[in-house]
Amino acid sequence: MPERPAASSLPDAVRGHWADRLAPAALRPYLRLARIERPIGWWLLLLPCWWSAALAAVAGGLPWPNPFHCLLFLIGAVAMRGAGCTYNDIVDRDLDTRVERTRDRPLPSGQVGLKGALTFLGLQALVGLLVLLQLNGFAIATGFASLGIVALYPFMKRFFWMPQIVLGLAFAWGALMGWAAAFGSLSLPALLLYAGSIAWVVGYDTIYALQDIEDDEIAGIKSSARFFGERVRLGVGLCYGLALAFMAPAFWLAGAGLVAFAGLGLFGLHLAWQVARIDRADGALALRLFRSNRDAGLILFAAMTLECLLRSL
Repeated sequence: MPERPAASSLPDAVRGHWADRLAPAALRPYLRLARIERPIGWWLLLLPCWWSAALAAVAGGLPWPNPFHCLLFLIGAVAMRGAGCTYNDIVDRDLDTRVERTRDRPLPSGQVGLKGALTFLGLQALVGLLVLLQLNGFAIATGFASLGIVALYPFMKRFFWMPQIVLGLAFAWGALMGWAAAFGSLSLPALLLYAGSIAWVVGYDTIYALQDIEDDEIAGIKSSARFFGERVRLGVGLCYGLALAFMAPAFWLAGAGLVAFAGLGLFGLHLAWQVARIDRADGALALRLFRSNRDAGLILFAAMTLECLLRSL
């Protein structure tokens, strides 16, 4: 089948991405299967990992988050986000043909066969495993514990009105991993950070789902955006409010100071700005707001890291 332009196959892809310009033509459908040209996904998977590593550094009195752990989380986030997307597309290949935004993805469009997708899934999972094995035994076990949730998520949209909750359980798992990697255990600050991260994921993915409301109704796909309906701004606002309500005590229990809490305040202001801008009828705006969560998350990570640095001076 002839190579399709990236803009046609994935309308929300980053235009001019290296995967569409420089990668060999035979590899491009597989890179799209992993959503390489949509880096926002791995950023959003990575950020709770980095938050957790930074919160552990705050609690442990370290001058910065463990750089080796942060690098491992980066590699693991790219690999496992790609594996998750590949698995999701394998499960959803029939549903994706009914949604305008997804029908040109590599599997439903025939650019990649099922056997090739399964092989590619295995390779990405292997990279994720190699990364995980660099951590301590408790962190390894914690990482493996997430696999059941990841496996369950693609099926939830068929019968559960809030599949974003299950996505949150999976995508926020990194909020446990940084702490587990640092201390070989979990404690209340990490659990609260995880709860806050889940609420954050539900909020931003509700915004993302606004792009597909009409097609989802036709295909019978359930989502939080459809569940909240005309009250989607209130729904996202509640999710973001819960995120802050859980994260604030996590910071306090970990011994965070003024700089970290200032960062949490800026993070909250960014989330409030998103809520104020939501427009159910504007899918392009929804995508921009969704993507802006990378910046919100980096603000929070930078503030915690700065807190550590200033304490070490």
